[in-house]
Amino acid sequence: MRVVLGILGALVVGGIFSSVLRTLVIPRPTRSGFTRIVQTTVRWAFQMPADRFTSAEVKDRVLAPAASVAILMTLVGWLACFMIGYGLLEAAVSGLGATAALREAGSSMFTLGFASSEHADLTAIDFCAAATGPITIGLQIGYLPALYGAYQRRETEVTLLQARTGSPPWGPQILARYAQVGIIDSIGELFRGWERWSAEVSESHTTYPILIHFRSPKANRNWLVAMLAVMDAAALRLALNPSCPQAEVRMALRAGYVCLREIADVRGIPYDRDPSPDGPVSVTYEDFLQGLARMADQGYSAERTPEEAWPDFRGWRINYEAVAYRLAYDIDAVPAPWSGPRRTAEAIIVPDTPVDRRPVARS
Repeated sequence: MRVVLGILGALVVGGIFSSVLRTLVIPRPTRSGFTRIVQTTVRWAFQMPADRFTSAEVKDRVLAPAASVAILMTLVGWLACFMIGYGLLEAAVSGLGATAALREAGSSMFTLGFASSEHADLTAIDFCAAATGPITIGLQIGYLPALYGAYQRRETEVTLLQARTGSPPWGPQILARYAQVGIIDSIGELFRGWERWSAEVSESHTTYPILIHFRSPKANRNWLVAMLAVMDAAALRLALNPSCPQAEVRMALRAGYVCLREIADVRGIPYDRDPSPDGPVSVTYEDFLQGLARMADQGYSAERTPEEAWPDFRGWRINYEAVAYRLAYDIDAVPAPWSGPRRTAEAIIVPDTPVDRRPVARS
């Protein structure tokens, strides 16, 4: 019986130690089953009541604490499992009962010193337990600044996009707003910035997958919807104006769907790695015409007709639409136009175009 307890204890301690390393220490995408189960369970506990509402703002308030609580509960789960594992080891080497073994393991892990035993065989296990608690808590504390630093860098660009194009962002609205204020020729700067942003998000959100569920400070903002809007704007620009400079636009578009695919790989979301450019997309031709009408109303000048541009736009969008829609569904992002279905029926929120307030010249 003691051998069985010892093996179980070693497996628990070793497995949780591996989970801590994979989640907090190793700077590359690694998957921890324990962390994933705990965080999925916590998010489910928040998602169930959120699904009772159809208002995007109310759902956002309900879901906002979910990611932070998931981090806290992961730490609690690690410490609890470590205590159980060390308790099993101490019971195996000393013959202590379950209550006494857990009591001594907890006393050692949290360095409280309220319980001790005269068994010499327990000394090494007590020392290991005493080191495990502070090390795990210290690693978690060190993990938080990196996590929130990545979150702040992500949200800075999302907020800048809102200031430039409205909220929630929408691909046609980006081009319409740039045309409205007469700066469409400088839109390459936007795409250069979002190429780098996509690379940073790809690195941070695959290394720290919990960031995917961190919500923006405002209900009408969302990192995924912002990325999708910029990619749609890039696809529209390429389809409608093939003679304009394309390097920044193409690179931003590719960086975006590479980012989405890498996040999908970490989350185990299947997708077609080489979709046919003639395949179907969820955005219909009528939706496409509505977007173009919004752009034309604000003075956007297109070289191609809608009939000529539609096949190219569809061919670009099929590279990222399915993954973006699945992620938007999973995180319950704000229901912006062209961003796919949500868990509950919600009204699409279309961004407003500011009224042109430039003074009219008087004769």
